[in-house]
Amino acid sequence: MRPPRAVALLAATVLLLAGCASAQTGGAGRTATGSATPAAAGAGADATAHGGHTTGQATRPPAPLRPGERLVTVRMPAPYTPKAPAAPGTDDYRCFLLDPGIRTRSMVTGIDVLPGSPRVVHHVILFRVPPDAVARAEAIDRAQPGQGWTCFGGTGIESQGSALEDAPWLGAWAPGGGEQVLPRDVGLPVEAGSRIVMQVHYNLLAGHAPDLSAARLRVAADDGSRKALQTVLLPGPVELPCRPGRTGPLCDRAAAVADVQRRFGAEAGFAANALHLLCGPIRASATQSCTRTVRQAETVRAVAGHMHLLGRAITVEVNHGKPGARTILDLPVWDFDNQGSRPVQPAVHLSPGDTLTVTCRHDQSLRDQLPALQGVPERYVVWGEGTTDEMCLGIVLVTRP
Repeated sequence: MRPPRAVALLAATVLLLAGCASAQTGGAGRTATGSATPAAAGAGADATAHGGHTTGQATRPPAPLRPGERLVTVRMPAPYTPKAPAAPGTDDYRCFLLDPGIRTRSMVTGIDVLPGSPRVVHHVILFRVPPDAVARAEAIDRAQPGQGWTCFGGTGIESQGSALEDAPWLGAWAPGGGEQVLPRDVGLPVEAGSRIVMQVHYNLLAGHAPDLSAARLRVAADDGSRKALQTVLLPGPVELPCRPGRTGPLCDRAAAVADVQRRFGAEAGFAANALHLLCGPIRASATQSCTRTVRQAETVRAVAGHMHLLGRAITVEVNHGKPGARTILDLPVWDFDNQGSRPVQPAVHLSPGDTLTVTCRHDQSLRDQLPALQGVPERYVVWGEGTTDEMCLGIVLVTRP
């Protein structure tokens, strides 16, 4: 049995989705689209020195509102100029507490995240803050000077113990994301009086331009006609050693883990070791997997994957190695600029005892091809929240009876 503290810390670390994290709800309705660069070299040799991904974003008018929907816009109250909390550093995670003005129990039925400065915004995640957690959120906000607060490894508000099975997300934006409209039969429940935390990961390799990000929410009354869409996170370990003949102080695993903890804090840096409590013993390899057992009946509606610049391929499979196994996500060529979720059609029905397996492959040789990694010393790569660190994450969107 995993120690409860370890589970809580692990859940906290994966709640970054540095998409990190990916477009969270786009594929449940229509696949989010955006600028996607050729990905012949993992993140793509066309990725710019601005931080590893292209900066152009496809624009399009929002889809028409459906009966019963209204638009609610939340935005940062003033421009924020990102900076690394610890020097030297190339990443800033900042959380902003926003009031959507929702006064009755509602369903969010679509999200359009509008990054103010796409050049420096690595990802945006919207977290629900229920009424009983608002006072804590306000206290955390007041405790740090300036707008918002530093939030590596989760917002610091939510209870983390069950976050892997039901992450408190409303939605997310990452390169390749766009407007996300859910099918008519699902929604994301929001209690009256709730707040929203907008977590923005700034990639300082692209500069320090002021940012004023916002999000448009489609909101409808919770009349019982929609099922709640829930987010299951499938983190896997990253254990990528330096290439043969390459040396340096960070080619030692212990030194690399200590460096992650120095840059992002002890709890945020805990994932590199905690993931092995979840997934198995440490095994250095370019390919890593993690299998979790389904605990309750659920229907998979959409799926996404997330890695960083050294990613090559990612899959998510149901009942790996068993009769009737089905691959629900297969990205044989990882494209950092196209992280939108994909609908699973037909939907996959899971029962207790079924398994979900995420498998990721990373490649140190991409350091020689990507402008964003020029001059960045080779290191033993473990799970970390920075743009030049790595992740292995499956994101599975489900409804439950």
